[in-house]
Amino acid sequence: MSDSIRVAIAEDSAILRDGLVQLLADRGFEITGAFSDAAGLIESIATDCPDVAVIDIRMPPTFTDEGLRSAIELRRSNPQLGILLFSQYVETRYAAELLADGAAGIGYLLKDRVADVSDFVETLVRVASGGTALDPEVVTQLLGASRRRDSLSGLSARERQVLALMAEGRTNAAIAATLVVSEGAVEKHVANIFSKLGLPASPTDHRRVLAVLRYLEV
Repeated sequence: MSDSIRVAIAEDSAILRDGLVQLLADRGFEITGAFSDAAGLIESIATDCPDVAVIDIRMPPTFTDEGLRSAIELRRSNPQLGILLFSQYVETRYAAELLADGAAGIGYLLKDRVADVSDFVETLVRVASGGTALDPEVVTQLLGASRRRDSLSGLSARERQVLALMAEGRTNAAIAATLVVSEGAVEKHVANIFSKLGLPASPTDHRRVLAVLRYLEV
């Protein structure tokens, strides 16, 4: 599937930027551009939009939140563009704003916590395909920044566990392996979550994404 995925990269570290380009090119991804700042990424995407953009959060000129604010801007102008934030930092304010615009095709990984290349590539493919992938630490900090939890009061402890793993982008099979239960049991928990959160089947809304948004209360 990677041979059909077009990727743009914005990363100020030349070593990491060149490493990502080589890593992804070797695995069949098409690199549409690699930039040291967010401005270059935005300019490129205006004329040649990729399937997904890999963006660091802190880039020139101030090294604060240029990447994250650019990600929000890009999603507003290109709603189908997948965004994978790949950073050393968790920034809850703008991350919540990015997710509030629709979590489909959004990922947020912490560089130090990516176990191996296959994990990163799998996440990139998932995000490019419209999935959601959030590092557990990102989920924890977003939850800590949230104040509205009443909508989850009807969920059981196990259903909350399942929903937390859904927020990380886990499949039903991966959730089953983590919780040491059958995949069928996970499917029942997921169905219960949808029902309790009032998320009926819809031809346009992705219920897993909507459930994650409800969980994070963004």
